[in-house]
Amino acid sequence: MKPVVGVMQAWSCIVISVFAVIILSIIGALFKSNNHALLGGKEDPDDGAAVAATVFSAVVVYAVFIVGCGFQAYLHFRDNRRGAISLS
Repeated sequence: MKPVVGVMQAWSCIVISVFAVIILSIIGALFKSNNHALLGGKEDPDDGAAVAATVFSAVVVYAVFIVGCGFQAYLHFRDNRRGAISLS
């Protein structure tokens, strides 16, 4: 199987997705615990658990991106090891 995206795009996707999973997990945990900093104002949402569920669904989407981009990076690594790309 050949990679669909370039090696730089695959690794960029992995790094950005890992960062997003970490940040969104922290934000989701704060909403789930009804943190006053996020839910204390007049215009803030009332149901922190519902907001947390939405944020955690975004974490799942980014986790799928990590798997997909990781597979693309693996395909590049495998092709380089077999000598598919060689410099003359």
